[in-house]
Amino acid sequence: MDLSRLLAPRSVAVLGATDRPASYGAQALLNLEAIGFPGPVIGVNPKRAEVLGRPCVPTLADLPEPVDAVVMAIPAAGVPAAVEQAGAVGCGGAVVIGAGFAEVPEGVSLQRELVNAAHRHELPVCGPNCNGIVAMHARAVLWGDALTPHEPGPVALVSQSGNVAVNALATRRGVRFHTVVASGNQAVLGAADYLAFLAGEADVGAIALYLEDDGGPRLCDGLAACAAAGVPVVVLKVGSSAAGARAAAAHSAALAGDQRIFRALIEEAGGVWAADVHELLELAKALAVRPARRCAALSPAPTRATATPAGGLAIMTCSGGDSAQGADEAARLGLELPALAPATCQRLREVLPTAATVANPLDYTALLWGDGPTLTRLVQTVGEDPAIDQVLVFYDQFPGLAGDMAEASDAVRNGVIAGARAIAESAATMICSTLPELLDDAAAWRCVQAGIPAIAGLRTGLACAAAMRTPPGDPARLREIGAAARQRSGTSGEWLSEDRAKELLRAGGVEVVDGRLVTDAADAVRALDELGAPIALKLSSPAIQHKSELGAVWLGLSSEAEVADAFARLEVLMAQFGGAVLAERMALPGVELIVAARADAVVPAVIVGLGGVWTEVLDNVAIVPLPADAARIERAVRGLRGAPLLTGGRGSTPVDLSAVARMAQRVGELLLEESLELLELNPVLAGPGGAMAVDAAARQRVAVPEGVEAAAVEAAA
Repeated sequence: MDLSRLLAPRSVAVLGATDRPASYGAQALLNLEAIGFPGPVIGVNPKRAEVLGRPCVPTLADLPEPVDAVVMAIPAAGVPAAVEQAGAVGCGGAVVIGAGFAEVPEGVSLQRELVNAAHRHELPVCGPNCNGIVAMHARAVLWGDALTPHEPGPVALVSQSGNVAVNALATRRGVRFHTVVASGNQAVLGAADYLAFLAGEADVGAIALYLEDDGGPRLCDGLAACAAAGVPVVVLKVGSSAAGARAAAAHSAALAGDQRIFRALIEEAGGVWAADVHELLELAKALAVRPARRCAALSPAPTRATATPAGGLAIMTCSGGDSAQGADEAARLGLELPALAPATCQRLREVLPTAATVANPLDYTALLWGDGPTLTRLVQTVGEDPAIDQVLVFYDQFPGLAGDMAEASDAVRNGVIAGARAIAESAATMICSTLPELLDDAAAWRCVQAGIPAIAGLRTGLACAAAMRTPPGDPARLREIGAAARQRSGTSGEWLSEDRAKELLRAGGVEVVDGRLVTDAADAVRALDELGAPIALKLSSPAIQHKSELGAVWLGLSSEAEVADAFARLEVLMAQFGGAVLAERMALPGVELIVAARADAVVPAVIVGLGGVWTEVLDNVAIVPLPADAARIERAVRGLRGAPLLTGGRGSTPVDLSAVARMAQRVGELLLEESLELLELNPVLAGPGGAMAVDAAARQRVAVPEGVEAAAVEAAA
């Protein structure tokens, strides 16, 4: 679908136009007037010839010519027919503000009708159950809520929450928006569509994305478009899907839930993860004005790779307390604060008061507050240090300042801006307030216009500095992940018995402990001779995933009597749960790992982490979207907090991580090749000589017949 007419319309119709106060139809007209929309605006109301100074026609079919965008501010029951009519007459898109669709059970069929009508005519539809679209750059507002227009800026926001979008538009922190989309139910257009379009807009510097669902596999395409265009994406994802509950019987579902897999995808895309809405807006604002982007009009558009800092951070402040806080927070985030070179220190001593200590962070003391030229020299000197590529200046502007105090505050800001311009080729400069409310909107916007991110809050400022160092995403890799995600079909199916899961692994080339099914106690004793003592006996049944608590696994059996007794106990459980008894050789000791792959989250992913007692203690796993080769997986595993336990830390024996990574790669491949929902090896015993799977669980996926919704199949199951 072509979104250009909807997101930058030159003509608008308001269906349900009225002058009734506080109504969506009236507010939409008032917003278009307030922002100074330059094109024609036509009301659609069969009972009115004019509303709020705008001409009206009875129906969309009576429009003098097709409009680019239709704001639909009518009850839900009439919307599908209106979408049909808008598409039939050749309109460019629609915003459906009203509620009463799939967000409530009785509205599901209405939303289906809306979607069918939109697809018949290839009509882009925002919503339903949304606030709409604000295109500040085009002075176009398809918005049913209150709005105060601002000058356009470099930040785009796509939010499933209307209230998040409303509050963002009302914020006073120096953020200015190019486009805001409150997308609602996302019945026709989703986050992927908006990302792909906004990535191609020349004046969009960064995109903030607030999601309540995971966006599906198509999100990979939108993220790939942003990565290709060098447009950073900041994501705040709330809520969780039902997929984690479906796989709750597996350890990997708890260790790598839907939210973690979604976050792994965002990080793979070079995106930045936000903790809350405040951070979402600040990160997007900072990433939108990086110095390389200021050169876009003079040179080819830079990629994120060319703009990523390669050195260390310097902090400047006039307070010893703020200096200590900054150092602590930098350490928490893993940001390096390099020592300044001797030549830099000498140059600083020439201008600093004797009370100042030359270090990083640099406390230049309150004695220099208001001395703009000296601040310029300090910023320039620090930024020219060979070890520094980022300078973060703490700067507070108290509200209501006047007279000399206001002049001093302006002088500090202007001094920092001048210093930043002098070092633009060697270091990026940012400012942040120590408390969020101490960032003046007008002052912050002046900094942004000068190419200097101005961030509200000390901790957020350092988070933004860290975000600048995020490696760029690889568009080809993201499209590959999206293609793998699309291969999935169907919904949750049956669990495989352990012996069937292990047969699949052996056939796929994965090292699995030796063993076989046994038919009776005598056969189990024969297996003891064949495999060599000690052995394990287990109940292998698709009805059981966790054996220990049921007494369905017996370990370390060395004598015929022990084997016969264990088999007799398992026979009792076999009568209850079905299945068969599996005899296996006891594996050599090693470090216990969990290696798994899941296909029931936003994208398929492989999961590797420490197993056994360390699983719950560390709660730390490497998650890599599929497909993934062994080298990529090994890099992720080496980044775990528990990695020293695998690489010889504290005198431990290092394991063969390459073998572990190769196993994980093959597990991921089997998940996709065999159309599984889950394949979990837990534990895997790893040592210097390789890795071997001791236990395994697998769950199939059920194919969904064409035209049947997956939810219906799952409900029937």
